[in-house]
Amino acid sequence: MVNKILVVDDEKEIRNLIEIYLKNEGYEVIKARDGEEALEILEKEDIHLIILDIMMPKIDGIEVCKRVRENLSIPILMLSAKSEDMDKIQGIMTGADDYLTKPFNPLELSVRVKAILRRTYYFNNINTSKNIINIENLTIDKNERTIKVDDIEIPFTSREFDILYLLASNRGKVFSSEEIFLKVWKEDYYNSNNTVMVHMSRIREKLDKYNDGHSIIKTIWGVGYKIEK
Repeated sequence: MVNKILVVDDEKEIRNLIEIYLKNEGYEVIKARDGEEALEILEKEDIHLIILDIMMPKIDGIEVCKRVRENLSIPILMLSAKSEDMDKIQGIMTGADDYLTKPFNPLELSVRVKAILRRTYYFNNINTSKNIINIENLTIDKNERTIKVDDIEIPFTSREFDILYLLASNRGKVFSSEEIFLKVWKEDYYNSNNTVMVHMSRIREKLDKYNDGHSIIKTIWGVGYKIEK
């Protein structure tokens, strides 16, 4: 199966540059000039990954990400010319899986795309019931990479899924933000990085919405997070 990637950016040169590199990696690329066109494409095409610029006319990337997350779990890599932390946090809070600041190295973009696709879709080919975790009325299925409450599937990003699965598969163990970041992102952690906190907030918000406000994740203040045994 050829992965189909939607590239959304109002700069033609950026769209074409990304297309060249991704096609060289064997991906099928569909391009959109703005958020409005991107949403139209998503209604017609089976997209595996969205590369989404934040600053665009008509409908910006943040709003597109919000609308996608209402119904779909397609992984999203956001692009922005801004490098301030608040822009990154806003993108993550909206449901993005990863973030790149312009100008970026096209080779780094290719590496990020491969990592997101592998993390999102690799486990779909594994056929074993050992990767299914049940906690009360919550079912976490690593084979299908789905999370359900009373058989209702909750849309999770790939990183949100990995964090919840990490906690759920080690019930009773407290993980610090640094440990979670190292295990899920597999990158160096910096004290100023509040990415884990933002993702944890999104996970709790989704679980609370579908589970009548009942949260299974406990915060151990000054230490980290855990799911009780």
